[in-house]
Amino acid sequence: MNDQDDPNLVTSGKSQRVVVDGYAFLSNIHRLETDTTWSLEVVDRQNDSHVWDNQFETDSEARDAALTARNSEGAIAFMRVNNVVQFPRL
Repeated sequence: MNDQDDPNLVTSGKSQRVVVDGYAFLSNIHRLETDTTWSLEVVDRQNDSHVWDNQFETDSEARDAALTARNSEGAIAFMRVNNVVQFPRL
């Protein structure tokens, strides 16, 4: 398989930058062009990535999941260290 065979990454127009409790976050909603479900990732102020385990049928559902988490828990939902898996440093 070469790079031309790899599917493109589709970014939803519902992806957005938001400020919660004074902290900026990026909500990225993506899918591969060959997939029908969407992935949700929230990137925090330290550039840590928080990715939902489940996939979403629509990009609106993914956006709503991010909004629900932010509204119910505030910025702290994405700033806890116990929910971040660190990549090994090379």
